[in-house]
Order: sequence, then C-alpha cells, then structure tokens
Amino acid sequence: MRAAPTILHLDMDAFYASVEQASKPSLRGKAVIVGGLGPRGVVATASYEARRFGVHSAMPMAQARRLCPNGAYLIPRFTLYRQVSDVVMALLRELSPLVEPLSLDEAFVDLEAGGTAFDSAGARATGERLRADIRAATGLSGSVGLAGSKMLAKVASEEAKPAGLLLIEPGTERELLAPMSVRTLPGVGPATGEHLRRAGITTVGDLAEAGEDELVRMLGRSHGVGLYRMALGIDDRPVVAERDAKSVSVEDTFDVDLHDRVRIRTEVQRLADRCVQRLRGSGHSGRTIVLKVRRYDFSTLTRSETLRGPTDDPAVVREAAARLLEGVDTTGGVRLLGVGVTGLADYTQEDLFAQSLAAEPQEGTGEAPGPDGPSGAGGAAGAAAGALEGAEGAAGTEPPGERPGAPGEPEAAVERRWTAGSDVRHAVYGPGWVQGSGVGRVTVRFERPGSEPGRVRTFRVDDPELAPSDPLPLVGDEPPAPASPAPSAS
Repeated sequence: MRAAPTILHLDMDAFYASVEQASKPSLRGKAVIVGGLGPRGVVATASYEARRFGVHSAMPMAQARRLCPNGAYLIPRFTLYRQVSDVVMALLRELSPLVEPLSLDEAFVDLEAGGTAFDSAGARATGERLRADIRAATGLSGSVGLAGSKMLAKVASEEAKPAGLLLIEPGTERELLAPMSVRTLPGVGPATGEHLRRAGITTVGDLAEAGEDELVRMLGRSHGVGLYRMALGIDDRPVVAERDAKSVSVEDTFDVDLHDRVRIRTEVQRLADRCVQRLRGSGHSGRTIVLKVRRYDFSTLTRSETLRGPTDDPAVVREAAARLLEGVDTTGGVRLLGVGVTGLADYTQEDLFAQSLAAEPQEGTGEAPGPDGPSGAGGAAGAAAGALEGAEGAAGTEPPGERPGAPGEPEAAVERRWTAGSDVRHAVYGPGWVQGSGVGRVTVRFERPGSEPGRVRTFRVDDPELAPSDPLPLVGDEPPAPASPAPSAS
C-alpha cells in the first residue's frame, strides 16, 4: 500500500457501444447492444440506455432481444475498437512508462513511475486532465479511479461510472469498503459469493469481522488469506508494464448444431488457421495444441497434444487439431468448436517431419496433397454468430465462393450478405452503415461521426454502387474516398 493515491485505473464507459454511438449519430441516446447476432450469440457490451432494460454483458442475445426489443443490435467492429484503444493507450503512456493494459478499454497506470504525481492533488489533476484528453482525442468518456493500490483503484473507477473520477485517500479504505458487497472484491464470483452468503457474510465489512482464521476454514488458505487482506484494503501488487500471454485461441459457436463429420473437420481446420494468424500476430509460437468441443448437451471436452518443439506452422497446427478431433465423439451434434495454442515461446522449431510428409507425393497419384483448408466450406459463413471476433469483417459482407461447374456453364450468382452495423460506401451517397437486410434488399443509413443523424435508403443487395468500407475515424478528417466504381454495362 502506498502513502499517496498514485495508482490510476482507467475504464472506458460501455466501450464498444459508446464507439458505435459516436460513429453512428442516429444511435446517440438510444439502446445499443453489441455482440453476436445469431440465435446463440452473446452480448459483448450494452450501452447505458440498454442497461436500464436489464441488458448486460455475457447475457444471451435472445434474452437481450426479449428485454429490449427496440434496441439497435450490431456486430462488433474490432478493427475500429483497436484503433480507438491505441489512441487511449498512447495517452496513458504519456503519463508513465508503467502501463498495464487489462483489455482494449481498461488499464492501470503507475503515476509515480512517470513522475506525474506524488500526492493526492497531483493525482487528481492528472486524472481530470486524462479524462479531458481522452474526450478530445476520441469523443468518448472514461472513468478514473485513483488509490494507493490496484484493487482500490479499480473499485474507485467502478464507483465513478459513468464518466467520473473517484480518489480514495489512503487511510479511508476500510470505511469505504465496509458497506460494499463481497462481490466487489476480485476473486469473489457467484459460487464463492453464495457460499459466503450462507455463512451470513454479505459485505466486505462482514469479511473483515469474520477474521482470517474463519475465512481460511471456509475457503482454504490461499483464497481465505487473500480475501481477508483485500477486505482490509491491503494489496501490494505492482503495476506491470508487460504481461506475458499464456495462450492464444479462437472459437466459434454455431447457429445450428453440426452433425456432418466432414463439415466439423473443415471448421476445425479453419479455426486452426485463424489461431495461427493470431499467434503470429502476437510474435509467438507454441508447443501444445488444444481442441475444445462443446456438444449438443452442453458438455465440453478438451483434448491437447504437445509437440516436440514450438511452432507457428499452420500445417502443423491443422494436423495436430485433426488428430485430436479423431478422438472425440461428435455423433450427437456440436454447438461450439475451438482451437488454441499454449506453451508459448518467442521462437519456432520447424517440424521437419510434418513438412516432409506434406512434400511427399501420395502413393498412386504422383501429386503432393495440399492441406485441407477452409476454402470451399460452404457453411462457414454462418458459423461465427456467437464468436465475437469471428463476427467481425472489415468488409461487412460475405464474398461469394467458387462453385465448380461444367466447362462453359455460367456461374450462379451468389447473393451478398450485409450484416447489421457494418460499414459501407455508396458511389453517390457516400459513407454509411447497414441497418438491416433481407428479401434481396439492404437498408443503409448515411451518416458519419460528428454529423447530424442521416437519411435511410434501401438498395438491392447486389447494387453495384454499394460497396464495403473501412470505419471512419471518430475524431478528425475522413480518409480520402476510394474511386467510385465504374458503371456496369447494361
């Protein structure tokens, strides 16, 4: 515990939903729910207007629609969220070299390490200046907590929501914490909270009064000692600038249970490729491949295989995931699949055996077999309704796949799909976003950040003048518009 409140915790307010409201003026002040839009999707973030109806993060999307039928339901746009997050994190790094990001919208900052603040007055001034800088740079609001420890700073930012600042003076911790619910403390989830409630412990003050010995008896030594210290406001954890990733994984929840074994294999290989892309993007390789399968009855199975050395080779990960799948019974149906890599390292050890197998011609064919990839997986488009990153597409449409046919046979037209919330640009009307689509039509609202609410127009889904677009910046000048498409020959 520090003698001055120089640990800052920033938590952006309803981040994903606030970004959507800032980029779509017609949604300001309205209920906005961001998440997977399929029947098995979940809520990632709900705006404060939606929370009044009882909608909250991690809620099934179907339940959210029942509670708030008139809300705006949008897919996440992680590309834009990362861009905004980078701006916010850059502002935090101007305050101190010790910035510990917890997610895209949340981080701890050690103000003493940056020489920014050494007492309460300096910390408060820094926090107010940070909130103003974030508003100017992004148009968004964030809540700031200041305290002598990480736990208390996080509690303070939560109490300050939305768009506020709370400073906890050292020495007042126990008085502040005492009336709060035990669920306020990190590590107290629903199960532990219920266990404590049955023992008559519902507030942090009750925890402190119960004493360390009683909590150890109830919860075990590690958890009991930790909770007792937190109830007293004691937290000596430092702000750590770099936190090593322990694993990289991707998963998809399917709208309809998968039964076809070939389709399941194809989805696993597609997930393996996405996992390797993320693995390489983080600059890592990994040694242990993990397959996750959630079956029709919600039972979840995990299987893993450890390689001889770390790899970031997509073929090696695909082959390992395929081998793991062979040991899983999927006859009843599969609702979720995931592929992950653990045992991360900063180097790779090429799997020469796998490479030699890939280069070796198949017996009797004289051709080398190509790895089964996601190409041609006709049903892959609807697979990611419940997986948030899988729901994102910079284009916002699903490109048509190739269909083999007889020579000279005209290729059947494949209808483009436009997902609610995705960015588009019209050759005549400019930038906009998809409000909805169906029955061969797509409805677009034409507006941009900072503008007045725009007009709504409806087009054919195959309108040649309507094209996917990148998100516009929330603050600042719009990037140059792409050249208008040439008119199609009639």
